[in-house]
Amino acid sequence: MPRISAATVAEHHAQQRLALVRAARELLESGDAGAVTFTAIAKATGLARNSVYKYFPGRPELLAAVVEDAMPRWTDAIRAGMSAASTPEEKIAAYVSSQLDLVRGGEHRIAQALAGVQDAAVVRESAMRAHQELLTPLIGALTDLGDQDPRRTSLLLQGIVNAATTAIENGDDPDAVTELAVRMAVTAITGTLPGR
Repeated sequence: MPRISAATVAEHHAQQRLALVRAARELLESGDAGAVTFTAIAKATGLARNSVYKYFPGRPELLAAVVEDAMPRWTDAIRAGMSAASTPEEKIAAYVSSQLDLVRGGEHRIAQALAGVQDAAVVRESAMRAHQELLTPLIGALTDLGDQDPRRTSLLLQGIVNAATTAIENGDDPDAVTELAVRMAVTAITGTLPGR
């Protein structure tokens, strides 16, 4: 039996699985999902290539695990920013600025690389769940503002974030883009909801 580096076999398995996910994440930081191969992952983690299959049946499942590993960083940052805000309008502003701070920190490069993965339903499903999770705190803030269709509004506001993300990634001034995106999001809400 191979030596394990944890108190139990289950803990060792979890550690190895996480090491594989983190290695895939590092490879994705280049922006090229094609760089994530089981050969490259095995080399990065010191495992034999066939050992990677003990943890993931295929590349799509590994990439989906990367999405699931990255999601808490996004949601935690957004929730922390929004919980520090005192008004619903400030929560909207925090929702936008928190995401754009993550983009500036390079987190979105991984999402971009994963978006280019072809024919991987499991990756798309993980990404869709991740996007739903991102929208949840925004939907709550919009509900508090009296929005009658907070899900639709949240999708439209996310469009502002997506456009700002593209601008930052294309070299536009991150501070100026973030300031404008926040102002647009808050103005759109306060200008369209009844009683605002």
